[in-house]
Amino acid sequence: MRTLCEALETGAAQSGRSPCLVIPARPERDYDPAGLEWTYDDVAGRVQRLVDRYAAAGYGHGHRVALLLENRPAFMLHFLALNRLGACVVPVNPDYRHDDLTFLLRHSECDLAIGLAHRLGDLQGAVTAIASGAQVVDVAQFDDALPTARRPALASRPDHDSLGTILYTSGTTGLPKGCLLTNAYFFFAAQRYLAAGGVMRIGTACERLYNPLPLFYANSLAISNPAMILSRNAMIFPDRFHPKSWWQEVSQTRATMVHYLGIVAPVLLSQPPSGLDRAHAVKFGVGAGIDPADHAAFESRFGFPLVEVWGMSEVGIACAANAEPRRIDTRTFGRPLPEVELKVVDEEDAEVPAGTEGELVLRRSGSDPRRGLFAGYWKDAATTEEAWRHGWFHTGDIVRRDDDGLYHFVDRKKHMIRRSGQNIAAAEVEACLHQHPDIARVAVTPIADDLREEEVLACVVLRDSVAGNAELAQAITAFALQRLAYFKAPAWVLFLDELPVTATQKLQKSRIFAPGEDPTRRPGMFDCRPLKQARRAR
Repeated sequence: MRTLCEALETGAAQSGRSPCLVIPARPERDYDPAGLEWTYDDVAGRVQRLVDRYAAAGYGHGHRVALLLENRPAFMLHFLALNRLGACVVPVNPDYRHDDLTFLLRHSECDLAIGLAHRLGDLQGAVTAIASGAQVVDVAQFDDALPTARRPALASRPDHDSLGTILYTSGTTGLPKGCLLTNAYFFFAAQRYLAAGGVMRIGTACERLYNPLPLFYANSLAISNPAMILSRNAMIFPDRFHPKSWWQEVSQTRATMVHYLGIVAPVLLSQPPSGLDRAHAVKFGVGAGIDPADHAAFESRFGFPLVEVWGMSEVGIACAANAEPRRIDTRTFGRPLPEVELKVVDEEDAEVPAGTEGELVLRRSGSDPRRGLFAGYWKDAATTEEAWRHGWFHTGDIVRRDDDGLYHFVDRKKHMIRRSGQNIAAAEVEACLHQHPDIARVAVTPIADDLREEEVLACVVLRDSVAGNAELAQAITAFALQRLAYFKAPAWVLFLDELPVTATQKLQKSRIFAPGEDPTRRPGMFDCRPLKQARRAR
């Protein structure tokens, strides 16, 4: 098998009547409100029809196609069809707005964008702004509206090294980086997932994975979905995380596995006890970031283990706490999965002894340390090589390894804001806010949030004669909401007379607040979370 779609076709040949793609029923949803369940034969047939249509229009190996299709079945069908032809998919976060879209479409140089009807105007506006010439197509009118490709496809057949997707992940320098993921990545990520064993034992043609994480995440698109396809198991796609109906959907879809982020556990624990709490068939959950204070309580109430793992878009899942004792009272993410080597290093890249904090670095075992991991950052060879210095991929996470060989998360080396599992680069938000006519200087930092781990705080110095007040704070957040994905917009705005800088005028964010200070009590601080949540609810 050379491509992920060929793995799907193999699954259809071997287990054609087994469930492949499942959507929970949700009456208020504007697509498939009654839910659906397609077999491997169903999915393979639908994908082949798309393959034929794309090929007839001249699309194939080497083309890049953006998909703005949310977590709908159409996303997976188009992704697999394009994968079969060797075209590279560029997933689009549905929360993206004009600035995000223009960057992504310009940087990826997409030939085509497939979107939902209510987002076509946004896509077309971005394409027009960058004058790229990319075609924009309504997915509902795909058969009739697909234009002929503007350039020829490559003559070669797609293989393991062909690009499957460019996944954009927030970069510490501000603009997102495009992670190049090949078919080799899909297969290696899936094989590690399936080989983990222990508490994570996965059968063949008998499991059903309920995954509320979005398809523009590596977790779903590039790791767990390939694993389900290779093992002929079912993928269950809710549109997003719904706390109040979580257990109903898990039970209704007969899920045997679930995925989670750290935010899921406390939110589900906060729901009133229900007869649905254990009316399910879940064997285990897989995720990251659960607070140790919630871990035992969750497992006791809901009756299955949560397996903490460590991973990132560039390398997939590399570690799992899948063997007892799992040490759920700590922040351990376990030990390396098969064919992955880890070590903890200091600032000079020298390995540190057990118990000492340092940066986590990794590589694949064998002669080629990069094989099956990401193929680089799109248009950024220098950053790629810097990340791979001395033959090891540098993750930017600070960890420690204990005497039992378990790895424990400590912090992120390169400062990012992590909100509900989303990585947000402060510099990207700052670049947006600097365009506001009333802002002279701005520093964006994380602020602790009980529900979302961290929120976005904008520390603002205004231009002369402009007064900071609640109305202006709301206007600043609204300004960002018009230009960025809603989750990147400031939830808090603090007006300051000046920002701390060094003698060379380098910003010192660490000096904005005193150690132990509660930023929310600082005079000039305004809470804009309701405005941000109102945008999310739309």
